[in-house]
Amino acid sequence: MPEVKGMTAIEARPIVVEKLKELGALVSIEDYTHNVGKCERCKTTIEPRVSEQWFVKMEELAKPALEAVKNGDVKFVPKRYEKTYFNWLENIQDWCISRQLWWGHQIPAYYCDECGHINVAKTKPEKCEKCGCTKLHQDPDTLDTWFSSALWPFSTLGWPNKESEDLKTFYPTNVLVTGYDIIFFWVARMVFSGLYAMKEKPFSDVLIHGIVRDSQGRKMSKTLGNGVDPIEVIDEYGADSLRFSVLSGTTMGNDIRYMPEKLEQASNFANKMWNAAKFIIMNMLEKEKLIKFREENYNEKENSYKEDSLKLEDKWIINKTNKLVSEITTNIDNYDLGIAIDKLYSFIWNEFCDWYIEFAKISLYNGADEDKVRTAYVLNEVFRTCLKLLHPFMPFVTSEIYNDLVNYDGKDLMVSEWPKAKSEVGKFEYDFEEEIIEKIKEIIVEIRNVRSTKNIHPSKKAELILVTVKYEKELKELDGVLQKLGFANKAIIQKDKVGIPEDSIHIVTDGIEVFIPLEGLIDLEEEKKRVEQERKRLQSEIERCEKMLSNPGFMNKAPQAKIDEEKEKLAKYKEMLERI
Repeated sequence: MPEVKGMTAIEARPIVVEKLKELGALVSIEDYTHNVGKCERCKTTIEPRVSEQWFVKMEELAKPALEAVKNGDVKFVPKRYEKTYFNWLENIQDWCISRQLWWGHQIPAYYCDECGHINVAKTKPEKCEKCGCTKLHQDPDTLDTWFSSALWPFSTLGWPNKESEDLKTFYPTNVLVTGYDIIFFWVARMVFSGLYAMKEKPFSDVLIHGIVRDSQGRKMSKTLGNGVDPIEVIDEYGADSLRFSVLSGTTMGNDIRYMPEKLEQASNFANKMWNAAKFIIMNMLEKEKLIKFREENYNEKENSYKEDSLKLEDKWIINKTNKLVSEITTNIDNYDLGIAIDKLYSFIWNEFCDWYIEFAKISLYNGADEDKVRTAYVLNEVFRTCLKLLHPFMPFVTSEIYNDLVNYDGKDLMVSEWPKAKSEVGKFEYDFEEEIIEKIKEIIVEIRNVRSTKNIHPSKKAELILVTVKYEKELKELDGVLQKLGFANKAIIQKDKVGIPEDSIHIVTDGIEVFIPLEGLIDLEEEKKRVEQERKRLQSEIERCEKMLSNPGFMNKAPQAKIDEEKEKLAKYKEMLERI
């Protein structure tokens, strides 16, 4: 209708109605309720329009793409997302590839102005292949975005030039990382396009991650206004903190909640790394001394140290580091990135910073020169390994710190070799030494808890009496550690309990008993009163729990979770009473 040309649908409606009346084609006008499509952005009513479009016939393209996943050439991680892929390709319909957009690859179809014949070609033909007319115009439509994106694995590498060096080197790739919401939009189309154009799969593994949502679990969108500008976050916390916070605690394929408080945790971890690096660099000694220690005591080929070149605490942290290398390597190979980064966080913060650095201070501040060199070497070596393992997750901080450490191969962190663990079928070189230090850690933690409970000031040093048959030699070597970290002025190691004062705190761990004489540390009368009050409180709690659990009304009506909770409380109170 020429009368409505150039009008919007809303403007044209009354004119169309009048025209139908004139033609006698209007049967009736009535109100009725139905679903009306609306644009999600501007809320304008969407009007259906009949038009000619370009399609790709899909049946033959879908078959090899289905087979590639079914036979394992292309693998999904997690595997459950294969179902989405199969559902779409097994119920495939021909693909409409033309779009009425301003931007994109223009459809390579040329219409003859004379006869209307459609000429399809890579470049504009000089004349119509049917009538020879030289007046041709190109179809104004553009290709569907996903059609262009599907060509990405090879079109960016020089294709269709099959001799391109980039194409030979980088096609096919190893891993595609993408979200589950575009498996059929993008992943499937890359697979069948690659198989069709290159006769080879475009990648081996498809790693599916979740969508980053807000703290309430909602998808981030302009409409809700709940999006986060990463540049602003990076300006405040740094890019590494943002990466860390998004990855920590996540599993592949599951959605991620953006939690601002996790940024604080990540930022604190980065600060912990800087502080550890500062301590190591301050105590580094001359680089030549560390290199000499390595040359004399480390066999690079066997990844092993000469006997007696390391102390117990050194062997402990090296053994823990070897286990960490093995676990993180496996986690990354299996794409368990959230697990890997959480293990690294725990190891660096707890084992390395909270424990080994405290062990190291004893040798660095009070040890002989050879002890200082050995400890500085181990600090540098272990932290260097941690930086390598952490580099994929926090590339900027780790690179900056790594440059200040003693580096034996002269390579930048990004191109250095990935660490290798020293192990034999699940058994590591220093498992026994690790076992000893873990017992010492338990003892030290228990000593600190006891002193805190009894309000013993850190300045009041105690005497430690350690009774052991199995670990006498090792405990003598750890005398300095026990005194420094156990708030002691003397550590006595003996094989029996002869001569131990009755008023002593008793700490037991497998193979080692520790006694701390209380004389001079606390007011015994006050302590007896405190213990008696605690005993009465625990007896009262035990009676309450037993009464509740013997009540048929409670047992029949209470939720199982509540019953289990009371049983756990009862067991805990009995254990505490026994210790009292």
